[in-house]
Amino acid sequence: MENLRTYIQQQTEFTAASWTILRSCLKEQTFRKGQRLLAEGDICNAIFFISSGYCKASYNLEGKEVNTAFYFENDFASNTKSLISGTKSEFDIVACEPMQVVSFDKAALLNAYAASREIETLGRKILEGIVAKQEEHVKNFTLMTPKQRFENLVRTRPEFLQRVSLTQTASYLGISRETLSRLRRK
Repeated sequence: MENLRTYIQQQTEFTAASWTILRSCLKEQTFRKGQRLLAEGDICNAIFFISSGYCKASYNLEGKEVNTAFYFENDFASNTKSLISGTKSEFDIVACEPMQVVSFDKAALLNAYAASREIETLGRKILEGIVAKQEEHVKNFTLMTPKQRFENLVRTRPEFLQRVSLTQTASYLGISRETLSRLRRK
């Protein structure tokens, strides 16, 4: 929980009173490797702050798993479309290693927004951050070649390749494992 509090204080002004209100919206959770934080077909009712471990967002396309995002320590994971609209999730969010997360309950958080402007500002900043990361990923796919996507990943997130398997990384980059191996050799 302290990781989250530190993160919040780095992002926005946040009083002790707002922290007390926010705590009622939070739940510490542990997930095993392979356990779902969110299942495809479920409605997303939480935002997850990753304290330790990492997870991925993925969906099944004709029997093949497609990875669309990875979330590491101090990231927020959620399905913003499902969270905001109340529609069913089109993808899973799955723990890739044992995880500790702090989940923000949507209903409680909406009530907390009314009680504290600071919490409302924090919620907006969290969602803006999630959307910005999603937009960056889409931009990479539309404006970059596979080689450029790989080089960008190496440059901006070197720890990624230390933790995520080649198969999972290839899926995330939208290339075959063989192509990824060739790019890594160069």
